[in-house]
Amino acid sequence: MTPQETSLMSRSLKRPLRWLTLPLAAGLGLGLGLALPHNFALQNSLNRALPSPLDRRLLLVGIDDATLGDYGPLSQWPRSLYLQAFDTLEQAGASVVGLDVVLDRDAGPELRAAFDRPRLVLATAPGDPVLDWVPTRHTVTGVSALNSGGGTVREVQTAYPAGSGPGAALVPSFARQVVAQAGRPLPLDTQPRLLRYSPPAQVAAQTLSFRDLVSGNVRYADLQGRVVLIGQNASGVPGLNLPDIDGRLTSGLEWQARAVSSLLAGPLTPLPVWATALLCAACAALAVLFGGLWGYALAALTLLVAPLLWPLGVVFPGVSVSLAAILGSGLVAFERWWQLKTLRLRDPLTGLGNRLSLTRTVTRRWSRRLEQPFGLVILDVGTLSRVNALQGRAAGDALLREVAARLQRTRRRGDTVFRSGPDEFAVLLEEAGAADVPLLAQALERGVGPLSVGDLTVPLTTGAASSAQDLASPTDLIEAASRERYRAKYQRVQES
Repeated sequence: MTPQETSLMSRSLKRPLRWLTLPLAAGLGLGLGLALPHNFALQNSLNRALPSPLDRRLLLVGIDDATLGDYGPLSQWPRSLYLQAFDTLEQAGASVVGLDVVLDRDAGPELRAAFDRPRLVLATAPGDPVLDWVPTRHTVTGVSALNSGGGTVREVQTAYPAGSGPGAALVPSFARQVVAQAGRPLPLDTQPRLLRYSPPAQVAAQTLSFRDLVSGNVRYADLQGRVVLIGQNASGVPGLNLPDIDGRLTSGLEWQARAVSSLLAGPLTPLPVWATALLCAACAALAVLFGGLWGYALAALTLLVAPLLWPLGVVFPGVSVSLAAILGSGLVAFERWWQLKTLRLRDPLTGLGNRLSLTRTVTRRWSRRLEQPFGLVILDVGTLSRVNALQGRAAGDALLREVAARLQRTRRRGDTVFRSGPDEFAVLLEEAGAADVPLLAQALERGVGPLSVGDLTVPLTTGAASSAQDLASPTDLIEAASRERYRAKYQRVQES
């Protein structure tokens, strides 16, 4: 193989299928982005690795095991306990009080009066969003609900539909009402907002026992100006303790505290589905466009973008975008595999099939030679070595490409052209009987010639054979055409 052919081969390995793999990568990346717009495992990992501190204004008052041990189950509590707790918080100057305990309707006048307070938020059950027995002059209510997926609480909404129909009214959530009373009113909508993860040690540091609050075993300075959430954090409360992203059972009080803290801090905003799909399509296409290992570098880079954007409140779907880049790299690998598979059947200089491709094609056609006879023409390009010696190999390569181009223009529809040797071409003639082959060979020779390179005239010699001849194998057909070519070349030399 000449250096020029080696150079051409190296160039041929550079993306002849890019026109196919590039739009395919974009389409597959788009589909991947639509199928995997959210990466919950990545979100959980980033939430744990980059935790958000619980808002310092929050103070949790937990109805813990010790409180239940002293006062018994909630249903048996003396009603004066709530009044004592509210009085203590009011005297200490608490900013907002949220009670995340769904109360019974059989409250007496004393308990009802205790709820008639400003900046007090009461929780309601999801199926019972209105406390019609509570005075509405000051009291604010919100539905005690959070969004869970796969058993893990992930999101909160500022409002939840009161019914199942499309026109159902929106009921504010408990966390949203607390945040609104704290001075940050948020619009009512059903857009899920991701919960920020807070370290359990910090949550515990901002928690005191309901028993201590009722007994007055607290410092007023710790309550002044605080947003106080009262709820259950006793162990083993059915339906209230749910697994966290770290596998730890977390109380309903802590979940609501993280919901309030997340709304106070501003949302963690996931990218829209359409933006994720476009990013995946772009990364897959870029991986194909650059080729090589750039797709894997792009995949690693997109994974690194996610933790960089997380502190800014942007939830970047790094896994989906990274998979799209890897998908693009996979298509690049497919290109290489396909090129290597077909390269040994292709002449790198002319782009025609080579000798091996000719042999395989003739062999494949051989079993149908009786029903569909075919012919083979072999054309010899004379004085190629002289052209290379006198004019240079570039001139010889140009000559071979010109012969290939003329053969392609001259052949009939359905015929196939091969470069079967250094200075030799072959044309497989489809549906050609024994009488047709010589005539077609002459037409090909006339279509290619005359040829010259500078002052050198390039003679052409053809030899032809038909599958209708008494031949035993495909190799016999090729050898028969070669013998005819040698005979014609010998006669031409003798005549000159």
